[in-house]
Amino acid sequence: MHTNRLVALSLTLAMTSLTLAGCSVGEASATADTAETEASAPVPVETAVVHRGDIFATYEATSTIASDADAPVPAKVPGDVIEILVEEGDRVREGDVLARLDGERLRLKMLSAKANLEKVQNEYERLGDLHARNLVSSASYEDMKYDLEALAATYRLARLDYDYSMVRAPIDGIVSSRDIKLGANVAVNQVLFRITDTRELLAHLKIPQTELAKFAAGHTATLAVDSMQDQRFDARIARISPTIDTRNGTFRATALIDNAAGELAPGMFARFTIAYEKHEDVIIIPAEAVVVEDNESSVYVVAGDEVSKRIIETGVRANGRIEVLNGLDDNEEVVVVGQSSLREGSKVLASSRVADSFTG
Repeated sequence: MHTNRLVALSLTLAMTSLTLAGCSVGEASATADTAETEASAPVPVETAVVHRGDIFATYEATSTIASDADAPVPAKVPGDVIEILVEEGDRVREGDVLARLDGERLRLKMLSAKANLEKVQNEYERLGDLHARNLVSSASYEDMKYDLEALAATYRLARLDYDYSMVRAPIDGIVSSRDIKLGANVAVNQVLFRITDTRELLAHLKIPQTELAKFAAGHTATLAVDSMQDQRFDARIARISPTIDTRNGTFRATALIDNAAGELAPGMFARFTIAYEKHEDVIIIPAEAVVVEDNESSVYVVAGDEVSKRIIETGVRANGRIEVLNGLDDNEEVVVVGQSSLREGSKVLASSRVADSFTG
């Protein structure tokens, strides 16, 4: 009986081992099937078609926007402020009256000078008749002429001083500051207003001397400011300084900005993108399509429902686009979103991005 028990126990153990082995083989087979299914499942990606177009090589610089027409308005005569006709933000034309000073004393001085001039003018005309009849010497007549000229100059100065009691705008522009109050007594050369013409602004860009050969007057640029980050404004390089600043090794490029719409203001900090070299009719793709690994650039090219990894040589990068020098042909389709899940030969489910010109 003891022998029979041993035989039964052995049979039980053998059957158990077979059952367990069968389960292990089934589980391994299921895992392999799942991995194979996952590997063969298409990866959703977004693609773009390669196009030809123009792109500019660009350089980025920063600067503060300023106005080249910014004029202080000083008092040219002393006096009390009796009327203020403009406020900050008002647009004025050259010659417009901004304020009036108490000019009564100057007016009386002008009238006195005018009366003296008219008196001598009449005397000079009477003396002229006598001189014509040789009743007055030429010396007396010439002395009277000089006196008349002196009095005429005195009158013009007095009239000018009286006119200066009207504080006028020296240029067209906007009143950027008012520095006087009604009733204040102002002195000669005291600044009363500041007028700034903002229709055209400028910025002085400091560029390393190593970049000097790339730039020339006439190059176009765009700029952005923090207060309007989604908006771009046009500018152009108007002049290039021929000298290098020895303190920092830079040269100065002056950019002019058309601000007829008045959206920009002096003092704004701006980021400039200068287009200095145009590459025409080249292959251009979205910059996000490029994968960089170990200093090597590549893209995934879609053919049917699969992708292949393609090594490319890149050129100019600008405005989210990049020039391809080698490795791609016209109208090929490249992956722009979803590359991180791809490898050579991966199946893909592609949705196309709306094509554009890809011009910089």
